[in-house]
Amino acid sequence: MSYSNDRGPYGGAWRNDGGVPPHAFDPWAQPELFRGVLTRRVFAFLIDLVVLSVPVILGVIFIALFGVVTLGLGWALFWLVSPASIIWAIVYYGCSIGGRHSATIGMRVMDLELRTWYGSPGYFVLGATRAVLFWVLVSFLSPLVLLVGLFNGRRRLLHDIILGTVVINSSVRTEVTRAARAY
Repeated sequence: MSYSNDRGPYGGAWRNDGGVPPHAFDPWAQPELFRGVLTRRVFAFLIDLVVLSVPVILGVIFIALFGVVTLGLGWALFWLVSPASIIWAIVYYGCSIGGRHSATIGMRVMDLELRTWYGSPGYFVLGATRAVLFWVLVSFLSPLVLLVGLFNGRRRLLHDIILGTVVINSSVRTEVTRAARAY
């Protein structure tokens, strides 16, 4: 690569700030992005639990009936329920966060979306990692995970801070983006 001008290796000008973009969502300049987010996150989580539980319950019912039909041999498949549930949850969160809405079904119902701290939408690996980290942290630090959100302006929970994500009001972000484009 040749650096014959004052541009860096990716075409951007040299910066003195370490190349780190600023936070995209400021709770002091745009407080409407974060109003009611924690309460709605709780309800979104409950909706997502129902969405995750329905296929697992149907799978358990199928295995139970299959076991009756096969005179007990089918019940040997019950060992698959736990690993399949974990894989289903990781795929669900990965695909929904990595989807075009950057939100799970529960988050969409509650008008929330996940963004990185610099403003880009989520992606599959981020969604899957977020799910795993959330469940691990809840297993060890359950009250602390939720309490952290009460003491920061962006209403981020512990796993959001670790992963560099933020959950915001989806419709408000759309309005703020339109207003910014109008200028």
